[in-house]
Order: sequence, then C-alpha cells, then structure tokens
Amino acid sequence: MAAVFPRVSSAAIAALVGLGMAAAFAADLPPGTNDLEGFSSAAAATEAQLEQRFDADLSAAELRSWLEQMSSAPNHVGSPHDKANAEFELAKFKEYPTPKEVSVELVAPTHFKALLSEPPIEGDRTSTQTRDELPPYNVYGADGDVTAELVYVNQGMPDDYKELEREGISVKGKIALTRYGGGWRGLKPKLAYEHGAVGCLIYSDPRDDGYGVGDPYPKGGFRPPNAVQRGSVQDLTLYSGDPLTPGVGAVPGAKRLALKDAKTLLKIPVLPISYADAEPLLAALGGRVAPPSWRGGLPLTYHVGPGPAQVHMKVLSEWTQKPIYDVVAKIRGSEQPDQWIIRGNHHDGWVFGALDPLAGQIALMAEAKSIGKLVQQGWRPRRTLVYNSWDGEEPGLLGSTEWAEQHAAELKVKAVLYVNSDTNGRGFLQAEGSHAVQHFLSEVARDVKDPETGVSVLARAIAERRVSSLDSPRGESAAHAAAGDLQLGALGSGSDYTPFLQHLGISSINLGFEGEVQYGVYHSAYDSFDHFRRFVDPTFEYGVTLAKVAGRIMLRAAQADLIPAREGDFAASIAGYAEDLHKLADSMRTKTTELSKLLDDESYKLTSNPDTPRAAPARVADVPYLNFAALDNAVVKLEQSAKAFDKEYARLDASSDPSSKLARDRVNAALTVLEQSLMDAHGLPGREWYQHMIYAPGLHTGYGVKTLPGIREAIEERRWDEANQYMGVVSHALNAYSERMDRAIAAP
Repeated sequence: MAAVFPRVSSAAIAALVGLGMAAAFAADLPPGTNDLEGFSSAAAATEAQLEQRFDADLSAAELRSWLEQMSSAPNHVGSPHDKANAEFELAKFKEYPTPKEVSVELVAPTHFKALLSEPPIEGDRTSTQTRDELPPYNVYGADGDVTAELVYVNQGMPDDYKELEREGISVKGKIALTRYGGGWRGLKPKLAYEHGAVGCLIYSDPRDDGYGVGDPYPKGGFRPPNAVQRGSVQDLTLYSGDPLTPGVGAVPGAKRLALKDAKTLLKIPVLPISYADAEPLLAALGGRVAPPSWRGGLPLTYHVGPGPAQVHMKVLSEWTQKPIYDVVAKIRGSEQPDQWIIRGNHHDGWVFGALDPLAGQIALMAEAKSIGKLVQQGWRPRRTLVYNSWDGEEPGLLGSTEWAEQHAAELKVKAVLYVNSDTNGRGFLQAEGSHAVQHFLSEVARDVKDPETGVSVLARAIAERRVSSLDSPRGESAAHAAAGDLQLGALGSGSDYTPFLQHLGISSINLGFEGEVQYGVYHSAYDSFDHFRRFVDPTFEYGVTLAKVAGRIMLRAAQADLIPAREGDFAASIAGYAEDLHKLADSMRTKTTELSKLLDDESYKLTSNPDTPRAAPARVADVPYLNFAALDNAVVKLEQSAKAFDKEYARLDASSDPSSKLARDRVNAALTVLEQSLMDAHGLPGREWYQHMIYAPGLHTGYGVKTLPGIREAIEERRWDEANQYMGVVSHALNAYSERMDRAIAAP
C-alpha cells in the first residue's frame, strides 16, 4: 500500500506490512462477579483473575526502553526509522509529501530570512540529529513561489475574516499570517485561499504554548523560540486518507485521482514558522492595531496590515507515492471468531514523536506483550482480537483509512468495537466515543488505580470534571452520564478512529491521560525522549496505566457473554444534543432580532471611533421556526426502545439458563452492527465520505466535533431548507437504530 506524500526524495512502493491479517501473536491454540457488564458471576471471577495475570506482565521500565529506542531517530512517513519501528513492533508482536525547498523572507521594508529549522538544545540528545529530519513544513499544501504584502489574520477562522471585513481589510492577493489556535490548522490556509490570499504562514504564539504559559524548554517543558509546529493541512473535513484514493484502499492497481482533481489538497503554499521567525514579520506590519483578543505574547504592538511588510515565500515539494508500514496482528477467537475487537495507535511522528504518538504506542505494545503471554499459556479470547500499529497518521490518517477502506465490507460485518489511543501523558483519563459504551468504560476505569493518588482513575476523572465544570463555559451539552460514571465526550476527528466510526459506522473509543504535563513542543523536533522523561511521564507509570485501561477494554469486550452496551446512555445523550439544537435556533433568532434593531437605530454608527472606523455587521434574514417534530418524536422513540433493550439485556446478563443462549446471540448480533444504523449513504452535505449522522468533525472546526452535524451546521450557516431536510435524515437514522434494538429483543 502506498499513498501520495510530498517529500524530499522518492521511494519505491513497498508492500504494506501485515496487509492481510498477520497471525502475529501465536498459532491457534485449544481453548484452555457480576459487577462486570456482560459477565455471569462465575465468568466475572475468571475475568478478574485473567486481568491480574495481564497486569503482572506490564513493566514501566520496559515501556521506557521501548520509547527511548523508538524515538531515537526521526520517524516520519517514508523514513528509515519509521520502517525500522514497524519491523521492531512486528517482531515484538510475533514474540508476543515532503518538501524539496522551503523559504520565507521579509523583503520590505527591511530584510529578514526565516531560519525554518530547529537548532540543538542542551540536554536534548536527539536534537542534534538533524541530518535525517525533514524541514518544518505543512504536508499537502500547494507548491508555490509568491511575493506579496502581509496581513495578520489572528487565528484565521471565519469570525476573524468577518472582523477584517468590518475594518475594510482584504487578504486578496496577500499572504495571510495566522497563529495556531481557534480551530484546526488545515482550515487556516483553506479559508485564506477562499478569501483570495496567495499564501499562508502559521506560527505558534508564545502566549499559547511558550513563555506565556511556563518556562520554555529546556528549563521547562514549553515551546522554545525556534520550535515549529509541523502538521497536515489536508482538508480532512471532506475525507481522510490518501488524497488520491477517496473511499478505496490505496493498494497496487487502485484507481487514483490526478493531483489537480484531489479535493483535499490545498491550492496555495503554506508553511509553519516559529515565533522567533514570526516576530520580525509582525514587527514590520503597519495599519490598524489588532483587536485585544488578537494580540499574542510577543513584545511588540500587534498590527494587522496590509503592509508595509512584504514577504517572499517558496514551497517546492516532490509529489511521489511513499510506502506506509501498518502492522496488523490477530488472535482468532475461540467461540465467536467473526466478532472482532480492534485496537489501534499510530507509530509515525513528525520527527522523534516521543509523546505523539510513541507514548500511546508503547502502551499498545505492552498490552500486546501481556496478551501474547496469556495466549502462550493456553488462554484464548472468545472473540477475535486485532491489534494495529498504524503508519501515516500525521499526514492524514493514511494507514488506518486505507486499511479500513480496503477491508470495509468485512469490517462492517465483523467489527464490534474499535479502541484508539494516540498521545499519552500524565494526570486524568480523557475519553471520547460512542455513548452506548460509556458505562462499560466507566466500569473498566473503576478497576484501575491512578499511580499518583491510589484512587481509581474513574474517581480522579470525575473529580477533575466536577472541579473544572465550575469555571468552564457551557457549549454543546455534554453527554449524559449517570452518577458515578465517566462523561464520555463525542468524537470529532484528528486520529485513527475517524474511518472506523464516521465512515464505516463501527462503535469506537479514544482514550489517554493528560492534564499534568508541561507540553509545548507539539509536532516539533523537541518532542523527544529527553523532554518526555523530564516533563511528561518521568516514571512511565501512566504508560502502564493506559495499558491496563485499554487492555481491560479489549479483554472484557472479547470475553463477555454479552457485548458491553447500555443504550439508555446513548439515548440520553441524543436527547441532550437535540435539546441543544432547539436552543441554538432560539438563540440565533433572538440575536438576529437584536442585530436588526441595532442596525435600524444606527447604534453601530453612533459607537464607531472616527479614528478607526469600523463598519456595522451585515444584516441577516430572520430565523424561521424550524420543524423539529420528526426529530423530537424519534428521540422519544429512541428513549423508549433503549429502556426496553437495557431491561432485556440485564435479564440475559443475569441468566445462567442455557436456553437464553439464542437470545444472547441475537442481542450480540444486533450490537455488532447497531452503530451502522446511524449512517446515511449520501453522507453530510458536500462531504459524502462522512456518513455518521450523530458525530462528525465540524466543517469549520476540523478536529472539533459537531453532534447531529447535518442539522447543526445547516442551522449555524442559515441554510434553513437543508436543516429541515436533515431533520428527516437524522430522524430516519434514529428510528432505524430503535427498530434494530426492538427486533433484537423481540420474541422469536
């Protein structure tokens, strides 16, 4: 498998490691407390003993040695160390577009040439290994050689361009300078292009993750002056994976688009720069002083421009196919081999990638090692376990998407649950996912101790949520959580769960620990082993803890008589999301009415400063009363069906009667494919690859989730006919979900 990926030099297309399902743990072997969901009392006791054996083989020292080895050289896609890491992991499992040229110069009113590199830092051993690393760049931006005036556009989000318009400032024919934050990086150059810009520069402001937050590296863990945040700018809001093979696996012989026809490739050149390189550019800008919320932490007055600063930027890439090295391993289930529990984490990084992604990867490897040992001792899972180490996540979820697209038909029949991790730090368990597994994940978290406090990771996560909720503004309603349960967040995008959940309709979880790390080196060469051991997880105990949490999810989902689920949690979450839509429409109606009044009585004109005149906002049409009836009725039906389903589930869970086996099999068969009821083959407006009607990355948020996205985004964008249309589409999906639950518990 190979995907288009622009980089310095070409590479031959290589076969994907484990393209078929490699039997990477062991050959098939003979099969050797009712507080666990889906387990009888006797089975629960057996499961607890199994987990104790699993824990016994986890070692923080081993995780440390793996991270040091795997982050010892640059491991971007196509690098020798990326392949070496894949081969190392495959051995462990068996044992158990880049640039040719980039430049940025200030050519007026003074001259300055950006460094565009990250110099060595004292005490960071790998920071001297610059020979094999790629220069800082944004993959999937266009090639270009442009010279133009500079305009500072803050975070480059839609509201920022509305503000510029009110101030009479245009980026047409200009180069946009934007800072990280406010939304996904790929939206910044996309929106700049849509507003007429010919190039885009993105920098990390020290207010956000540098000295404005804490001591820069190496004294502290935050971003030093020359650190650059690399990253993909592929338009992931349309589809993930290889830009040239949307919807199909990028295997030899696959039909590929021409580069000019790939919708997710950008049309203008874009580069990331450090705040050391951004400072002279910002200092050279004139024009209006930036609004207070636009000002960062650099010691200068932030101006917007345009000019007198003029910048010359050049990006020239080699657009070739590069091999991606997924490692895929399987333990065949002893009783339900065609029900798969899938685990994944990616192994490619932008440079050394200690926290992102190798901190999560070594936890996955530890799980695989411990489970492999259980298999060697004669244990076999009831359902099939599939472990995946993905390549190409950083450019655009390449390895996971291409594998999922290639095996889509099989996965839609067999995949029960996909469990993802990515980065992993220290502090509190953070989890997002399909809300029917919220209680299941809470039970797992209740049985794993937090290494710092000795309480369960569940208790610590709930305490953190309660404390932070006092100060956090409320946006979309959080998912419903029963007393004592985790509050599972909804999934947007940004990691390898995307193709499984939002394209194929496979129930998914994403998890990791965070909240206590000094981490301002995201996607830079300083995300290194030395940084990690000082400022992220010095004892490596949170790597072990992640392995315990994810390992229990895998073991319990594989072993339970009934696939873990509590549909009442899903129904309650949907009811909350539907209520949010009512509030959104009502709030927009109220604000629109007030805006009209302010325009009518010329309040904006009367409050405008003549020294810096600012136009009034554009008048918008009144907000109509939308027809929520179908959605509201579907939510009521969903709550009724979920209640009945959970009641029957509890009865079967408590029953030891052999005659209940057929009923359990029927429920399990339904749960395997239940999430797919929420899919619509036509997808979301303008992006048919995203077919999940409950969760999607926002068209103008990127990584950030939009729940009930077809309706929500239509309301936000004032497309009223489309909002009413998707009321019907979403209602149909929810009714299909309810009907599938009803059939699963109906008497044969």
